[in-house]
Amino acid sequence: MSRFIQFMLMLSISIILLSCDSHQDNHDSHSHKAQEIHEESEKGPHGGRLLTDDNFSLELTIFESGVPPEFRVFAYDQGKLIEPQDVNLEIALTRLGGRVDQINFVPRDEYLHGDKVIIEPHSFVVNINAEYRGKDFQWVYENFEGRTKISADVAKQAGIATSLAGAAVIEESINVYGQIVANPDNIRKVSARFEGVIQNTYVSIGQVVKKGQTLAKIESNESLSTYSIKAPISGVITSKNANTGEQTKGKELFTIMNNSSVWASLQIFPKDLSDIKLGDEVSITTSDNSNTYSGSISNINVVANANQSVTARVVLDNADGALTPGSFVTARIHIAHHDVPLAVKRSALQQFRDFTVVYAKVGDEYEVRMLELGRQDEQWVEVLEGLESGTLYVSENSYLVKADIEKAGATHDH
Repeated sequence: MSRFIQFMLMLSISIILLSCDSHQDNHDSHSHKAQEIHEESEKGPHGGRLLTDDNFSLELTIFESGVPPEFRVFAYDQGKLIEPQDVNLEIALTRLGGRVDQINFVPRDEYLHGDKVIIEPHSFVVNINAEYRGKDFQWVYENFEGRTKISADVAKQAGIATSLAGAAVIEESINVYGQIVANPDNIRKVSARFEGVIQNTYVSIGQVVKKGQTLAKIESNESLSTYSIKAPISGVITSKNANTGEQTKGKELFTIMNNSSVWASLQIFPKDLSDIKLGDEVSITTSDNSNTYSGSISNINVVANANQSVTARVVLDNADGALTPGSFVTARIHIAHHDVPLAVKRSALQQFRDFTVVYAKVGDEYEVRMLELGRQDEQWVEVLEGLESGTLYVSENSYLVKADIEKAGATHDH
């Protein structure tokens, strides 16, 4: 694809996303309102969000220094810190999709301590119910981060595709390098049966010959009769040491190579040797990435090379002649298969703050999910924490969702 076409494609996608800058009218006012509340919210002495009704105030902080994120709430009467046991407090966090995290509080030192970890993302509608000296106080505010809204039509035009998070098979593999070499079983070196004078030769280097084809005629030194040297196999003449008028003198006159099958000679280094065994499946790719071939390890040499690698060989079908001896290849040796209960596609992964994330989709809304990852292969990545099985997530063109979120700005309340 030319640079001009790439530029025009990216420009078109940008225009599509800009056309939904409002994210539909209800979302634009919704996000704008949340941002205004966030910007106008007063900060308390501990750097938290300060909510005030009459003379009573609560300062909400999410503390995560050396501990998992947790609510620590300070209470004030006329601006003066009061004993936490004098306040009853409950907070409900409503997340995208309707899940509600109910947080209860107990007094600790000079603050009220939440009884649950505030899992990432810290993106929710916060409902606060407090009671102090027989009076009830309620606050509601939105604290969204890593969230955006894109209409279905715009997402379709931009090529934003989704998949369901679920079980997958992770292939554990080792990448190595190697070279295509001729299969010694398909090489023949041809000499004269009886010493004599070479009367005629009929082939040249690089010529394709068939089994039984005449290569040369020899006049025997003893009988002075003439006989023919014929090709013992079909293949290509790779060397010729026969000229008219010369004596055969026990020389190897011709070499014929049949490349209908070849070897991939792979270098295995000591750190990987214990994981590789005979019969392991191998995917081999040519240096120009034009073709990939499959085979299995048929031989592992017991003698190390000068660079301390050990040679493993894979027999490959080369009926089309595309694999040329002497050419370099890369190989992926499949050493194990792991069934994992939850995985996502590698194409879905993006970076958000210090996290590796995917974007969950609920309706027309998208939101980050911070992941703890396990094993991975070229297609799949195991998810250990941060995502529920069955979640719909963006699996293709997730960078467009990331760009839309970054354009709106991500918040992280503490």
